[in-house]
Amino acid sequence: MTVPSIIYGTAWKEDTTTGLVKKAVIAGFCGIDTANQKKHYREDYVGDALLELKGLGISREDLFLQSKYTYKDGQDHRMPYDPDADFGTQVRSSFANTLLNLHTDYLDSYLLHGPSSQVGISEADWEAWSAMETLHESGKTRMIGVSNANLNQVRELCDRARIKPMTVQNRCYAIRGWDMAVREYCLAHKIVYQGFSLLTANPQVVGNPRVLAIARRLQATVAQVVLRFAVQIGILPLTGTTDPRHMKDDLEIANIELSADDVSAIYSIA
Repeated sequence: MTVPSIIYGTAWKEDTTTGLVKKAVIAGFCGIDTANQKKHYREDYVGDALLELKGLGISREDLFLQSKYTYKDGQDHRMPYDPDADFGTQVRSSFANTLLNLHTDYLDSYLLHGPSSQVGISEADWEAWSAMETLHESGKTRMIGVSNANLNQVRELCDRARIKPMTVQNRCYAIRGWDMAVREYCLAHKIVYQGFSLLTANPQVVGNPRVLAIARRLQATVAQVVLRFAVQIGILPLTGTTDPRHMKDDLEIANIELSADDVSAIYSIA
């Protein structure tokens, strides 16, 4: 399965996860993002949806599945590994549990949910990354990457890792140039840059008169304009909409094209 052009995110869905994942895939999404972190995700409910979709003729091979290893500090009491184990063992245990949750024997992408601190790559991170490198080499995950990482951390991984990150997933704030520093580094080094919270983190863009005018001119929704803008500046967007109509809308952004002036206008808002 190749990397899709848009991914459906499953955070904060709780008991609605199964139904929403089914609706998203039936609508046309082939990329699903989750994490083995019951505090914010129900990866097991994603797996329930995948079983039901299989019964509808949608096979594992039709989908791009991405999950994450999350450190103890990001978990609640429902941890998918022994928190007293070394970090490599935690990664391997979490990954094995993810495969069980998703009823699969491989992932398309597996991410470190975030470095252990905001400064640099720690020894814990290197131990976790080494375990992820081994999972990739074994063929159990086709890509490895990192989420919630700053430019120095992404650069350090690229400079020192045996297997460099293949994807980076970050929250995108317009006031920070849509994560410009990390995004442009990824583009320069052929790393897939995934952006989330494109709408929820940027209300000043979503409600801006210039964006509303662009949407009217293109006969598109504001969400479509923002997501298309993201694609045109090199972002693979994640969307977590719970509205079936919005799911269809989000998938149709491939049929929209912003002019250079439109892109500049949206950039200039923040």
